[in-house]
Amino acid sequence: MELKWLEDFLSLARTRSFSRAAEERHVTQSAFSRRIQALELWLGVSLIDRSSYPTTLTAEGRLFLETAEETVRMLHASRVSLQANMRPSTQMVSIAALHTLSLRFFPRWFRSIEQSIGQVGSRLLPDDFHSCLQAIVEGSYDFLLTFHHPHVPIPLEPEFYPHLVVGTDSLVAARSPQLAGGESAPLPLLSYATSSFLGRLATFAQAQFAQAEGAPPVQVAHTNENAMADALRFMALEGHGLAWLPRSLIARDLDEGALILLGPEIPLEIRLYRSLRRTRPVVERVWTAARQLSP
Repeated sequence: MELKWLEDFLSLARTRSFSRAAEERHVTQSAFSRRIQALELWLGVSLIDRSSYPTTLTAEGRLFLETAEETVRMLHASRVSLQANMRPSTQMVSIAALHTLSLRFFPRWFRSIEQSIGQVGSRLLPDDFHSCLQAIVEGSYDFLLTFHHPHVPIPLEPEFYPHLVVGTDSLVAARSPQLAGGESAPLPLLSYATSSFLGRLATFAQAQFAQAEGAPPVQVAHTNENAMADALRFMALEGHGLAWLPRSLIARDLDEGALILLGPEIPLEIRLYRSLRRTRPVVERVWTAARQLSP
């Protein structure tokens, strides 16, 4: 039996919808259904009444619901407690951040924080959006540093995960000046995995771009499955195609003429989320400093 099965079951009990619960758990509906079935197989009973809509629990499911809630709560609480005991210093904060922000934004921003409150230890997790989101929700990180755009909502409840806008950026379409395109030869497009944060945002941006008057046609030529903007930047620099990239990532390339812009910019916020479950004094000091430094 796996912990994620219990968390899946609790999500399904709350949403009463396989599709909504699967989206909340960041898996496909078919994979989510298999995990619910695996839990039922392990228990030896049916937990879900699949003949009704919206989804309801069976009598056994209702009996098991309280056990599942308590088990998940106790396991997460124990994990947080054990990690706190192993932490070498209380003067350290942990931050999960998107790859690009880890490289281009975090170092300078955190230096400003330290100039405001003094030296603070930091533990940084540079990863994709899903992993960073999971890190703060599971209680193992204090903060989440991410891009935000209204078209790609961030599924964190404001009463438990407040945020500050700590910077701005934009998503831009860029290509090498050596890359040629035309009506008969569409521009090759370098894309992200469609399920990733930047992938969803780039899809939206490309749709806006395609509607612009005089916009050249594009055709997907390469997909980077790990959602790292740096990887697509290097592909664009080598002339492999057009890529949607954070402007901060390619500022020097634009200044030097190694890349040129094409089409409109999509404005982005840089947001710092915090978990109210983690309220050590150093976390409060960093949060206060971040609020004072917010543009």
